[in-house]
Amino acid sequence: MSKIHAVVTGIHGYVPEYVLTNHELSTMVDTTDEWIMQRVGIKERRILKGEGLGSSFLGAEAVRGLLEKTGTSPDEISLLICTTVTPDMAFPATANIISDMVGIKNAFSFDMNAACSGFLYALRTASMYVESGDFKKVIVVGADKMSSIVDYTDRTTCPLFGDGAGAVLLEPTTEEYGVLDHIFQVDGSGRKFLHMKAGGSVKPASHETVDAREHFIYQEGQAVFKFAVSNMADTAAAIMEKNNLNPEDVAYLVPHQANLRIIDATGRRMGIPSEKVLINIEKYGNTTTATIPLCIWDFEKRLKKGDNIILAAFGGGFTWGSVWLKWFYDSK
Repeated sequence: MSKIHAVVTGIHGYVPEYVLTNHELSTMVDTTDEWIMQRVGIKERRILKGEGLGSSFLGAEAVRGLLEKTGTSPDEISLLICTTVTPDMAFPATANIISDMVGIKNAFSFDMNAACSGFLYALRTASMYVESGDFKKVIVVGADKMSSIVDYTDRTTCPLFGDGAGAVLLEPTTEEYGVLDHIFQVDGSGRKFLHMKAGGSVKPASHETVDAREHFIYQEGQAVFKFAVSNMADTAAAIMEKNNLNPEDVAYLVPHQANLRIIDATGRRMGIPSEKVLINIEKYGNTTTATIPLCIWDFEKRLKKGDNIILAAFGGGFTWGSVWLKWFYDSK
């Protein structure tokens, strides 16, 4: 019996309308457009405005667009996985809320949290459900409202993050396309360099934690940068070596959009020329779990059936990994 592979048959993204530029940010905190562009390569980011709107709103917009674009009924979906670090609430899962918002009734759904590597981890998890032969249409959506945990008095972190969501539809095939291989790794000792100090079971929310501003992103930038440069680049190169892929065999690298210098280092380590590295960090910033699907969505029209695409990410945890994806359709 032929092996079943999980292929991406559609992709859609959503970003809020409000654009927070570097110029506007410079009126809020001591920074400049030149300082931000020089260090991370971000010009602007999208921010979700509106009372009562969270990551589920972003995710639902991306999923609705995906269903419409692919001509898929919500009733056909058998599983939805949402990857997020900014869930609407501790429980229920944001995936459950998204399913309800878009009318998915014949499925189960759950959240995953691997920080910025979350979309890759969820993509591989979803592909295994498809490969089992029991699931015909599965959605993976990365959605984060990072503005909800950004301290806009902290000049070192507030320029980095934006809000957004991206979703893909996975379906089975017996052809040699889709999610073909992966390498995932973790080093939990890295948590001290990138985390949110309060709000969990170790340090529940209190008057003191709110006053101490401990419900925002905490990051030691130099340590994170050093670890990300080496590990994201190494794992992207390793997936190529593992599968005997040369730089000329790779159509595109789609890296997590966190820092332009990290992206450049990853491309160089792989021997991939800059024109094959897909980048949209300048206009969206770091949308955490949404960066990779948003980047593919932005450049979808470039992709052709059979293209070898390397996805690579690094995130808090520390988590990191790479995926070899062979594109399944000619984009219009």
